[in-house]
Amino acid sequence: MTRLEARKQHAMELYGHDMAYTQNGVLTVSGMDEAGRGPLIGPVVTACVVMPMDREPILWVDDSKKLSEKRRESVYEEIMASALYVGIGTADAAEIDRINILQATKEAMRKAASQVQADIFLIDAVTGLGLAGKEVPIIHGDAVSYHIAAASIIAKVTRDRMLIAMDEEYPMYGLKKNKGYGTAEHIQALKKFGPCPYHRKSFIGHFCEI
Repeated sequence: MTRLEARKQHAMELYGHDMAYTQNGVLTVSGMDEAGRGPLIGPVVTACVVMPMDREPILWVDDSKKLSEKRRESVYEEIMASALYVGIGTADAAEIDRINILQATKEAMRKAASQVQADIFLIDAVTGLGLAGKEVPIIHGDAVSYHIAAASIIAKVTRDRMLIAMDEEYPMYGLKKNKGYGTAEHIQALKKFGPCPYHRKSFIGHFCEI
């Protein structure tokens, strides 16, 4: 099997997984995922996506972590051009510090879901959102669900672009490269310069004085 054939097979597997929830097109399926639960800085970003199920799946839709940055950007544009709905939700560092990262992620997911119309919400691992539709939590959902994989790409690219903008404002942390994660370079900069307003205070207390 060639790489292209393997890619097509995987895309159809993801697509077929979600097709089973539509009940022959009667129900509208969405997928939801987040980006940025682990970094030291910036918001957690969530996306809720409804893709058309009456055409071939986008070939490179997959878990965002499996794609190169260049590929993610390209597939992001394809998803945005073809999706029926794309909802984006964010929770900033202050909210994360106030209610913790899990609760902030749930709030961001509710914001994203409120922007779409769907009967079923396939969600990467998170439960108990109280959405206006059936919630189906799926462990490692971005590896098995077409919609969750699409949402993972939208959330990741959206957040990465936000971090690149922060890097222009605070270049000393290397955010364009590390995307806010606790790399040695980032931690060293925190110790030298202290935090900026975008840092999550609840995440960085053992690295520097707040």
